[in-house]
Amino acid sequence: MVAMSNLLEIEAAIQQLPEQEARELAVWLQAYLNERWDRQLEADLAAGKLDRLIARAEADIAANRVRDLDEVLHNS
Repeated sequence: MVAMSNLLEIEAAIQQLPEQEARELAVWLQAYLNERWDRQLEADLAAGKLDRLIARAEADIAANRVRDLDEVLHNS
C-alpha cells in the first residue's frame, strides 16, 4: 500500500506532467485498473462468490422475467 506522503508525492508529480503525458498516464491507469478488476472477478467466480447471483439470473431467464437491454435503455 502506498503511504499517504507517497500518494501526495505522486499526485504532485502528476500535476507537473505535460497534458499529453498525463493523458497517457490516465490511459495506462485505466488499463491497469481494468486488469485488476478482471483478476478479482475471475477469483470471485472461481471461489463461488457469484454462484447465488448466477443462479438468480438463470432463474429469472427461465421464468422470462428479463427484458432486452435495448428495451431497457430506450424506455428510460
